[in-house]
Amino acid sequence: MKIYNFINTLLLLLLVSNFTSYSQNNESILNNNIVDKNIHTALLHKINDPLSYPIIKLNSEEKLILSFDDFNRDLRDYYYTIIHCNSDWAPSDLMQSEYIDGFFENRIEDYEFSFNTLQKYTNYQLVFPEEYLQPILSGNYIISVFTNNNPDEVVLQKRFMILDEKISVSAQVKRSTIIDERLYKQEVDFNINHGNMYISNPYTDIKVVVKQNNREDNAIYNLKPLFIKKDHLVYDYEQINTFEAGNEYRYFDIKSIRYQSEKIKDITIDSNNINVKLFTDVSRSFNEFISLSDINGNFLINKQEAWNSETESDYVNVQFSLLENRKISYGDIYLIGRFTDWIIKDEYKLIWNEINRKYECNTLLKQGYYNYLYILKEKSNNETNLSFIEGSHYQCKNEYYIYVYFRDIGKTYDQFIGYLKTSSELF
Repeated sequence: MKIYNFINTLLLLLLVSNFTSYSQNNESILNNNIVDKNIHTALLHKINDPLSYPIIKLNSEEKLILSFDDFNRDLRDYYYTIIHCNSDWAPSDLMQSEYIDGFFENRIEDYEFSFNTLQKYTNYQLVFPEEYLQPILSGNYIISVFTNNNPDEVVLQKRFMILDEKISVSAQVKRSTIIDERLYKQEVDFNINHGNMYISNPYTDIKVVVKQNNREDNAIYNLKPLFIKKDHLVYDYEQINTFEAGNEYRYFDIKSIRYQSEKIKDITIDSNNINVKLFTDVSRSFNEFISLSDINGNFLINKQEAWNSETESDYVNVQFSLLENRKISYGDIYLIGRFTDWIIKDEYKLIWNEINRKYECNTLLKQGYYNYLYILKEKSNNETNLSFIEGSHYQCKNEYYIYVYFRDIGKTYDQFIGYLKTSSELF
């Protein structure tokens, strides 16, 4: 019996060793990306639900809406196509004819000029899937927008997902089981019930991705089941399924520039620009936890005085600042939130100001309500550290997303077969 247990443990360790975290440096990975610098505020979500993530069911009536602003003075002909990806967001080996019903490319025809804004732009919109271009397989997808009817002249790419629900997922979010981590980490335990669905080898055929608030930098990929019980796969680990809980999101409101709302220190307007200076932020790494209402890093485009915020909202130069006694030599500080696509981007890097002892960043944002945090990216290994500035408290309210993929025998792509959104507010 001891030898049998030892062999089982050894096999389990070998399987778990295949667990990896997401790496945004992999060149084959397709991210949300704006290539053309004249394109701003590219949004993709369920129609009539701007805070939702772009996930719809296969062969359903559900629709997504893509919108973006173009600062070019002239109208441009934009086209789009979709790219099927595997669970890690690398393009699959499928041909377009295997996952698209209809045309492989189509034109974006819906546009409207901005109205009464200092920054002139054209707002383009696309509601899809369309009748003449429909995905016929589940999985991860990229919608790729390009000009001149040339797929190589890409201006932006956005991720979306098509779900073919074949299994169910149940989960429990709790404080970390590890005693030393209970004050600052949250643990996500979950089960997959695959019912009558035949799975030859759950350790290789099933792929699971777990995300906290849909962040990419700390996502957990390739988590293997700890136990297999008939038609249940159990993921009840004590460490590799934990996340630093972080802190409640900081926020600011620029829905109106007629007055200085909370968090706004100063507003200046000239003939070309609207400038908003936020109050200086300070580190919260050693502060006690304070429960605040937030939208878990999301943002909402809105102008308080507008009939149509999509075309009447203006663009604002927002100045962030973070008080710090010294320049951090071993890492760089960035803004992170859904408005940064949950990844580390150079345009949201804070620059050290030696004179006033602050980290500062100026960025152009469309009017609305925004959540954000400060994150440290270490130079030696490119790992991110949220608690360095924000602290980490097990009581923090976070949303957790569990994505389940399946690769059938003989297939060369990953199906998206299960999904669950849950919350740490459950405890």
